Amino acid sequence: MRYFWVEHQYSVAVFLGCLLLIALTNLWVLRKRLRSYPAPQDGPRVSVLLPARNEQKNIVACVGSLLAQEYSNFEVIVLDDQSNDKTVSVLRERFGGHPRLTILHGTPPPPGWIGKSWACHQLVHHASVELLLFTDADTRHHPRTVAYAVGALTEENLDFLSVFVHEEVLSWSERLVIPVLPWSILSFLPLVVAYYTPWAAFSAANGQFLLFRRSAYEAIGGHEAVRHSAVEDLALVRRVKSSGLRWRLLDGSDLVRCRMYENYEQLYEGLTKNLLAAFDYRVGWFILIWLWIGVFTFEPLIVLLGHLLGLGWGEIRPALWSVALSLGLWGVAYRRFGYPVRWALFYPVSVALMVWLAWGSLMRTLRGRAVWKARALPRVRWRWW
Repeated sequence: MRYFWVEHQYSVAVFLGCLLLIALTNLWVLRKRLRSYPAPQDGPRVSVLLPARNEQKNIVACVGSLLAQEYSNFEVIVLDDQSNDKTVSVLRERFGGHPRLTILHGTPPPPGWIGKSWACHQLVHHASVELLLFTDADTRHHPRTVAYAVGALTEENLDFLSVFVHEEVLSWSERLVIPVLPWSILSFLPLVVAYYTPWAAFSAANGQFLLFRRSAYEAIGGHEAVRHSAVEDLALVRRVKSSGLRWRLLDGSDLVRCRMYENYEQLYEGLTKNLLAAFDYRVGWFILIWLWIGVFTFEPLIVLLGHLLGLGWGEIRPALWSVALSLGLWGVAYRRFGYPVRWALFYPVSVALMVWLAWGSLMRTLRGRAVWKARALPRVRWRWW
C-alpha cells in the first residue's frame, strides 16, 4: 500500500510536469500575437455583430470603440435582445444616425434556444457580407483590431479565428477565478495537437471575439446548429474542426479587453451556466476531471502540511516537486495573460473556488435552474460519457 501511495505521488508530479510542458509549448505557439499580422486599411467587408441585453453600462464604450475602427469596409449591427434597461436609448442618444451603425430589436427566443444564440442568429440575417465578427457588449477594442483580425485571417488562410482578450479583474472574486479560464486552455490544450488533428475535443474559442468567413459559418449550420448550448463558442469551434475547416486561436489581449463580471453574484451565475456545458454535458467526465484537478492541487499541500505537523504523511520530495511545478505553471499563465505573478501563490484558493463553481454548475444544470440575465436556460439532455 505504501509503495502504491509513493508511486501515486510521483505520478502527480509527472502529470504536473506534463502540464507545464504543454503550457511552455503553447507559449511558443502563441508567440505571434494578433498585432503582428498586417493591418490592411481596406479589404473584405466585415459585419460586426453585437447582441446586447441589459448593457446600459457598457454599450456606449463598446460601440464607440467599434465605430472608431481604422478599417474602411465595415458595419456595426447591434441587436437589442429584449432589454429592460436603457440600452437602446443611450445608444441612440450617443450614436443615433451614424452611417455605419444599425440598431435592431430582437424577438424572444423560441423554445429550445439559448438567448444569445438566438440573438446572433437574428443578427446574421441582417448581414449579407463576406466576414462576420461576433463580439460582446462588455468588450473594448483597439482602433485597429478589425484590421489586424482581417490580416490574420487572410495571411493564415483561415475559415475561423478567435482570440484571447485581456479579462479585466477588479474584485477579489474576479482575481481568484477569472485567470483560471485562460490558465486551463494554456495548460490542458496543446495547440499544436489541436490545429493538426481531427479530434473536435481538442479545440477552444472565446465567444467575446469570433471571426468567420460567411461560407464557413453557413457550412457548420451557424448558431442554429448550437442553439441548445450555453457555451456556443466552444460548440461552434468544435463544428468548425469536425468540418475540416482551418481555424486558429490567437492572442489579442493587447487589442481587446473585457470585464466579464462585476461581482461574485454575476460570476457565480455566469460560470455555473457554462462549466458543465463546456464538457458537452458529459457528467461522468466532468466529475472525474474536477476530482483529479482537486487531487493534483491539494494532495501535495496536504502531504507537506502533514510533515510540518510531524505526521509523516507520504513522501516529501514528490510533494515539493508538485508544489513547485504548480507554482511554475500558474506563474507562467499569469505572466502571459497580464496578471501579477504573485497571484499564483493563491492558486489553491482559486482551484477551491472553481471546484465549488463546478459543483454549482452540475447541480443547477441538471435541475434545470441555470439562469443568465434573468432568463431561465432550457433544460438540457446530459449523458455520462
